[in-house]
Amino acid sequence: MIGTGRRGAHCDGDGFTEVPRGAYGRGAMTQAPPPEITNTLERFIVRWQGRECGQERANYGLFLSEFCDAIGVRRPEPASATTAENDYVFERAVKEPSPDGSAGTGRIDLYKRGSFVLEAKQSRLSGGKKEIVAAPVRPEPARGVRSASQAWDILMRNARVQAERYARALPNDHGWPPFILVCDVGHVMEVYADFSGQGKNYAQFPDRQSYRIYLEDLRRPEIRARLAAIWNDPLTLDPARETARVTRAIAERLAAVSKALEEKHNDPEDVAFFLMRCLFTMFAEDVGLLPAASFRDLLERCEQDPSRLIPMVGQLWEAMDTGDFAYALEAKVRRFNGAFFKNRTVLKLGREEIGELRQAASHDWREVDPSIFGTLLEQALDARERRRLGAHYTPRAYVERLVVATVIEPLRSDWNQVQTTADRQKSENRSAEAVKTVAAFHDRLCRIRILDPACGTGNFLYVSLELLKRLEGEVLEALADLGGQEALGGLEGHSVDPHQFLGLEINPRAAAIAELVLWIGYLQWHFRIKGGVPAEPILKAFRNIEVKDAVLEADVSLARDAKGVPVTRRGADGGRAR
Repeated sequence: MIGTGRRGAHCDGDGFTEVPRGAYGRGAMTQAPPPEITNTLERFIVRWQGRECGQERANYGLFLSEFCDAIGVRRPEPASATTAENDYVFERAVKEPSPDGSAGTGRIDLYKRGSFVLEAKQSRLSGGKKEIVAAPVRPEPARGVRSASQAWDILMRNARVQAERYARALPNDHGWPPFILVCDVGHVMEVYADFSGQGKNYAQFPDRQSYRIYLEDLRRPEIRARLAAIWNDPLTLDPARETARVTRAIAERLAAVSKALEEKHNDPEDVAFFLMRCLFTMFAEDVGLLPAASFRDLLERCEQDPSRLIPMVGQLWEAMDTGDFAYALEAKVRRFNGAFFKNRTVLKLGREEIGELRQAASHDWREVDPSIFGTLLEQALDARERRRLGAHYTPRAYVERLVVATVIEPLRSDWNQVQTTADRQKSENRSAEAVKTVAAFHDRLCRIRILDPACGTGNFLYVSLELLKRLEGEVLEALADLGGQEALGGLEGHSVDPHQFLGLEINPRAAAIAELVLWIGYLQWHFRIKGGVPAEPILKAFRNIEVKDAVLEADVSLARDAKGVPVTRRGADGGRAR
């Protein structure tokens, strides 16, 4: 029996070894699947593992039909002679433009309208169109260490490119499918998603750590549930849906606290910065930068005795600023530094307001959507906007369309060329040069600067950061394929980070929120792509968001006449042109 190729788990002769909690997103579901699912699933895994290990040609249609049984969805339907009726079939025909302007016919290996385009891996060896070649034959002992050959990597990438080309060729009324699936029969399914409806930025889903679903992974109920949703209700997997709900719920709690503090005649700016420090502390405990549930438990103790709040939270923030012992948590904490905890003012709260903060802390802050969080937080903190909380914000999809067109599309075009160059270099036994080629592109990603001259609460800057981090994940994956951990070793501390995203904003509170949004978003993606705790200090005072008017200040004085009126250029008639 072959290994899974997965990170952190494998199947050997003694049975299946589970991965740690969090390695594939949320915690593993523990309920046992129904016996009929288990029996079907085990027969499917054993049957197809054996075929791959023997390097036998496999019938991809049969494999995918049985795959549907294994994840509990219905099989594809028989194809109709009328292409327009083929919404869930094998070999769905599409018209592709040829270089000479004519239209050829391509065939999608498996298509489900509104859900996905699936392309099975193509072989370049003689003997069969869908033959499996050069697949991994043992587990990956660590991230980036593979037994797959270069040919296998290229075949999987070519299959993805072909799937995207077929998606582009679908009829206009079908729209862009949210998912692209790349299947290596008997081994792995790679998942890419683009929920924007544009089809221009299919990225690893849900992230670099878990976009590859190996055959052994099907034993995990949450993996089967994810695949079944891709088949049956793909838009429920759009992270923006759940994160928007969680983000709005948190903002409502904060609005209640903000209102109560302002009614006690606290300065609105002091209220805003106090609550932002609270928010980041809640986030820090949920991503493991502070002991789990430590701040929530502290708020619970303070709720019982509100007099504890000011000294205990104040000393905690002092410890977070310097990296010292936090008496309230009974633990030494990491050094956060940055600007958030330089001012450690804690405002006096009653039992009810502390309870609202505790409820906000009970949410999973890993699920907060920074792309709308800034706007909702600004509304929660502004007395004039509070009654409109959540009623109006720029939808993420609108922001993403702009970012994709101006930032991501040109970079993806360049990335495709880099991959082609690196493939050629490796085929010519110039592996070291291939690593340098990809590393140079990664370095370029880390040097890009993006400016929003009226950044508000940072929505555009955050979405730009997120999409660049997704692209960075693909680049790091390619480096791992080329050189394993050695290729990634020199990149520690070198990544796309908030200092590249520059903003000008005249409103000091909005500017501070924008900085908070960027750091929360960056740390979310750090844990998704790299895992592990970032180097200290966790936060850095980049000063990339400046409080100033977007209108550039002139460094020269205008010439003026005797009455103090600016002198303008002369018109054609010799008079002044105003």
